[in-house]
Amino acid sequence: MEFYLSALQLSLCLGAMSMGIFISMKIFNIPDITTDGSYTLGATITAVLLTQGWPVFAVLPVSMIGGALAGICTGLIHTKLKIDALLAGILVMTGLYSVNLIILGRSNVPLINISTIFNKFSLFGNEIYNDVFIAVVIIIVLIILLSYLLKTDFGIAMRATGNSATMTRPLGINNDKMKIIGLAIANALTALSGFLVAQYQGFTDINMGIGIVITGLGSVLIADALKTWFRVNSITVQVLLVVAGSFVFHMVLAISLSLGIDPNFLKLITALFVLVIVALPRLRKLAN
Repeated sequence: MEFYLSALQLSLCLGAMSMGIFISMKIFNIPDITTDGSYTLGATITAVLLTQGWPVFAVLPVSMIGGALAGICTGLIHTKLKIDALLAGILVMTGLYSVNLIILGRSNVPLINISTIFNKFSLFGNEIYNDVFIAVVIIIVLIILLSYLLKTDFGIAMRATGNSATMTRPLGINNDKMKIIGLAIANALTALSGFLVAQYQGFTDINMGIGIVITGLGSVLIADALKTWFRVNSITVQVLLVVAGSFVFHMVLAISLSLGIDPNFLKLITALFVLVIVALPRLRKLAN
C-alpha cells in the first residue's frame, strides 16, 4: 500500500510541472524544453538554501523565481530574437545545466536531517499519510489559483494569444509579452515541482531533470485524451485532468513495477500506454 502511496505523492509533486507544461503546450502551443533545466534549477536552489539553514517557506518563492527567470530567458530568445521556440528552450536548458552545477557545487547534495515542507506539519501518525496530505493540499491550492488566473481578463488574453496571435494583435494585446509571461509562469510551476521532489526524495542530483519533460508531456496528453472522451470545456476541469493525467502516468509505472516487470521495459510500457490513451479517441472517430 505504501508503495502506491509513494507513487501518488510523486505524481502530486510532479503535478505542478504538468500544469506548467499545460500552459506552454496547450495555451501557447509551445513545446518548451526549458522544463528539464528549470525543474533541476528549482531542486538545486532548494537543496542549497535548505542546507544553509533557510526556512522552507522562504526557499519556495526563491525557487519559483529562479524557474520564472529561466522561462523569461526562453521567452525573450523566442520573441525578440525570433528563434524557434523549441530551439530557444533547448538553448536555455543547455545553459541551465552549467548554471545548476555552479549553484549546486557538486553533482549531488543530500537533504538528510533537514527540515522540509513535508515534516513541518505532523497531522497524521503515519509519515507517508502526512506527506501525501500536504502534497494534496499544495496541488489543490495550485489548481484553484491557476484556474482563477486563466478565467481572468489576463488569462483569457493569454488563451486568445495561443489560439490566434493574428486575431489578438489588432485588439491591442501584446503577444510577445503574453508569451514571455506565460513561459515564466510555466517554468515557475516546473521549478516548484523540483522544490517538492527534492524534499520528497531527500536529495538533489544534477541529472534529475534529464527527460523529465516526457513525464509532463505524457500527463498533458493523457489529460487531453480524457478531455476529448468526456467532452470537457471547463478550464478548471482541464487543469484538474492534467493532475489526474500525472496520477495515471505514475500509477502505470507503479503497477508495472509491482507486477515484477523488468525496469528496462518501463519506458517502453509508458510510451505504449500514452500512445493507446492518445490514439483511442482518434480511432473512435475513424470508426464512426
